[in-house]
Amino acid sequence: MAVFTDEYLDAFLENQDRLFDEPVAGTREEAEAFLEDCMAEVVDSLDDVREYLEELGMDVCDMSDEELLDASEVFELPDGRYLIVDA
Repeated sequence: MAVFTDEYLDAFLENQDRLFDEPVAGTREEAEAFLEDCMAEVVDSLDDVREYLEELGMDVCDMSDEELLDASEVFELPDGRYLIVDA
């Protein structure tokens, strides 16, 4: 299970509109509960993002790094890591 730092939770709260029409969380506690419920993951690199999404059955082999970053379920984190929300 991923560890969600305050920095990661804030990044999700600020950018959750990428994935959802309406906010799913308003506080860090709500964000953490939501991310835990949907089994979100934090990975170290775009290669890891690609591998994770492939394991979910997504066809990402022809996607560029920019296209991966534009995917609504991928959130770039302040420390250079990536949050993947499979909602």
